[in-house]
Amino acid sequence: MDAFTVIIVIVGILFGLGAGYFFRKYLAEAKIKSAEEEAAKIIQEANEKARSLKKEKILEAKEEVFKLKNEFDREAKERRSEVQRLERRLLQKEENLDKKTSQLEKKEDEIKKQEQEILQIQEKLEDLHKQQLAMLEKISGMSADEAKDILLSRVRDEIQHEIAQMIKDVESQAKEEAEKRAREIVTQAIQRCAADHVSESTVSVVNLPNDEMKGRIIGREGRNIRTLETLTGIDLIIDDTPEAVILSGFDPIRREVARIALEKLIIDGRIHPARIEEMVEKARHEVDVQIREEGEQAAFEVGVHGLHPELVRMLGRLKFRTSYGQNVLKHSVEVAHLAGIMAAELSLDVKMAKRAGLLHDIGKALDHETEGPHVVNGAELAKKYRESPEIVNAIAAHHGDIEPQTLVAVLIQAADAVSAARPGARRETLEAYIKRLEKLEDIADSFDGVEKSYAIQAGREIRIMVKPDKIDDLTAAQVAREIVKKIEQELEYPGQIKVTVIRETRAVEYAR
Repeated sequence: MDAFTVIIVIVGILFGLGAGYFFRKYLAEAKIKSAEEEAAKIIQEANEKARSLKKEKILEAKEEVFKLKNEFDREAKERRSEVQRLERRLLQKEENLDKKTSQLEKKEDEIKKQEQEILQIQEKLEDLHKQQLAMLEKISGMSADEAKDILLSRVRDEIQHEIAQMIKDVESQAKEEAEKRAREIVTQAIQRCAADHVSESTVSVVNLPNDEMKGRIIGREGRNIRTLETLTGIDLIIDDTPEAVILSGFDPIRREVARIALEKLIIDGRIHPARIEEMVEKARHEVDVQIREEGEQAAFEVGVHGLHPELVRMLGRLKFRTSYGQNVLKHSVEVAHLAGIMAAELSLDVKMAKRAGLLHDIGKALDHETEGPHVVNGAELAKKYRESPEIVNAIAAHHGDIEPQTLVAVLIQAADAVSAARPGARRETLEAYIKRLEKLEDIADSFDGVEKSYAIQAGREIRIMVKPDKIDDLTAAQVAREIVKKIEQELEYPGQIKVTVIRETRAVEYAR
């Protein structure tokens, strides 16, 4: 291609670009002008709409203002009428108050006049009273104070006589009703509850297959018997009793451990210190298991659930405790049954009564090293293992050390006394028995007017003969109550004691 042609092409291209530029510029200006005209038209329409909306809103606002003004006028009118009505009522009340005030003033004036008249009448009456007293003193020959003392003395004697008579009547009626109901409840409880009474002792006997076993038990130079006594804390008595060894000790649990260990050694045949130590440890484990099973069995028998495991174990230990020869666990189970039956008769909480009866002597399961009475220890033990306050109070109050706070606590007292008082349930030494009877008679003889007293029915009743010239029928009841109070304060006894005061007058003549 030659240079001329290239120039022509370049010129053509430049011409095309220039033409295109001027054409696009023209079109753009035409579009801009059209858009400006359209925008002006839209702005004009918008202004017209805004003016129309403004007029409408102004009209609506004027209507709303007119409406609110009418409502305000109406409410203001109603308020003005209400205020006027209240003003009229206040005026009426003020008028009524003024009337009442004037009436009260008149009444006060009348009352003052009446008071003055009353004072005058009182002065006249006092003068007349003084004149009458002077006349009466002159006629009777004694002063008013002397006459008052005589009247008070007579009234006092009459009142004391009437009070004694009323007390006697009320007590007799209450006793008849209460004894009848109590007798029914206690009788039903005793009839429905049957418990074994086991008389425990401080010795146990282990039977031997032959007398040669005694020598093996003693061992060379007595080493076997010393080892067994040291490990168990029980004395072994080997005497001339044929085919028997006696275990002596006051701790029944240790005695039971020694008995089981000795029986195992006899069966095993290998008796030497190492074997004795092994068997004593096994026996202790068996006794612990037996204690737990006895506690669980007692709780199951009574129907008490949810006891703390430590309380169950303490119950099992009661199996090996005795009180006056009565097994404490059997006694606790019997008290639980009796309390439950009586609670059912009285529509009380049977479960709580049984629980309190089963745990009432739990303090006796503690070791002898523990100080304090079993009542306090038992209450602290129950409180420690989160028994309810009612159960704790029943345990602490079952011997009367504190006041019972619930009817269940009173039932535990009664059930404990019934269980302890059953024939054959408990035993005591002859010396203590005689001392208790003598103390009972001494308490009765210490009262003025008592001629002679006799303790009968193994100390369950005391009959007191009084002098009829010193004690009348009404005073006899008072003497009986005072003797009962003194017995409760000074004497310890199982169950209850009946106090009978007898007064009689005899006329004796001889025909010759």
